[in-house]
Amino acid sequence: MIRMGTSGFSYDDWRGAVYPRSLPKWEWLSYYARSFDTVELNVTYYRLPTPKLIKGWIERTPEHFLFTIKAHKSLTHTRQAADFEGFYRSIEGLSDSGRLACVLAQFPHSFHLNERNREYLGVLREGLRDLPVVVEFRGIDWVVEATFDLLEDLDLGFCCVDEPDLPGLMPRITKVTGPIAYVRFHGRNSEKWWKHEKAWQRYDYTYSEEELRDWVPKILDLDSKANLTLVYANNHYRGQSVDTLKKLQRMLS
Repeated sequence: MIRMGTSGFSYDDWRGAVYPRSLPKWEWLSYYARSFDTVELNVTYYRLPTPKLIKGWIERTPEHFLFTIKAHKSLTHTRQAADFEGFYRSIEGLSDSGRLACVLAQFPHSFHLNERNREYLGVLREGLRDLPVVVEFRGIDWVVEATFDLLEDLDLGFCCVDEPDLPGLMPRITKVTGPIAYVRFHGRNSEKWWKHEKAWQRYDYTYSEEELRDWVPKILDLDSKANLTLVYANNHYRGQSVDTLKKLQRMLS
């Protein structure tokens, strides 16, 4: 099963580009859910969601709609003060309702391949208990067979990415190491990837059909090996992620 969505839905620059200008913000998620059946949320990286917030997400989307949430920064970035129990309890409303697609654990560029960090992946798995988890590495040093073997042993998914061809960044490889296959389209804005004034400039990129066409057989192959395939577009500036997914949907159909 292939589900596609964007990385986030609440961007002010989507007003007029994705959402009607007159549509109030509290209706944006419901409007979004008319076109997509999943969304990846970044808000949980910064703060733990309240039961009221999760209840609102669920009430504004259809029963089949799934949420992927990013692991809190204490679990992936600071790590020494990882609050696994607090994070686990904060998302029980999603997991208990069957609306949780998975948790995305996106590690920083400084999280290099070494024995200490390999061991931490085991800590992550234990701390998140039975939750479905996908890991996104930010450096090419992790791209070795031993990494994929470790993820399989821990029942952790591997996040496949499309991003600029720059030294040290992850290549466009595809692997299935757990029940969930996962792809993130970050855009290929090489010029602004490292040098930008605003964070959105890194993701200011429109994919061509030719660039996306190369991914069609890869996504289909991933889906043949996984129980669930999640595809998210993170090139969000002015709704370019929506354009990316619409192109992919046409090709896959």
